[in-house]
Amino acid sequence: MTASTDHYKAEKPLTATMEDYLEAIFDVDKNKKVVRVKDIAKRLDVKMPTVTSMLKTLNDRGLVNYEKYEYVELTPTGAAVGREMRRRHQMLYRFLTGILKIDMKTADNEACKMEHTLSPGTLERLTDFMEFIQTCPRTGESWLSFFEEFHKKGHKPDNCSTCAEQFLCELKEKVQAPKQ
Repeated sequence: MTASTDHYKAEKPLTATMEDYLEAIFDVDKNKKVVRVKDIAKRLDVKMPTVTSMLKTLNDRGLVNYEKYEYVELTPTGAAVGREMRRRHQMLYRFLTGILKIDMKTADNEACKMEHTLSPGTLERLTDFMEFIQTCPRTGESWLSFFEEFHKKGHKPDNCSTCAEQFLCELKEKVQAPKQ
């Protein structure tokens, strides 16, 4: 979270549902010229009176500007929370689908649950881990396929020595390859 949203949460903690609404409004706002109650209801698969009730709460907390029968607009603080929830969701979704190979629907649901509970520090470490395993020569895409095989078949020590030998050969080729 940004410093402004951390400060806000310390004063008035937001529920996961409130964060979901702010993320939904943020998303709708990026795709449409105006945000209406029916757009939010459709996005969250809830009834319009439920949305109206939550918008009143978010309005009272200074996170949205909303008056009955009018468009919804995020305040700067509401937009910061919505943006952070979207960032968290996307990062977790990429980890679940790209690294752990979870199916997209399950990953989307799980990312939504996880985005509300991980600390900013844990999320940053997870982001760094994703970047590391996708770029480090000891890991990379082949390492991910080895993980997938391990997940399906379990630990087989003889595979580890074969993988280590293969890695050493590939590394020697990379080191000896002429630089372009």
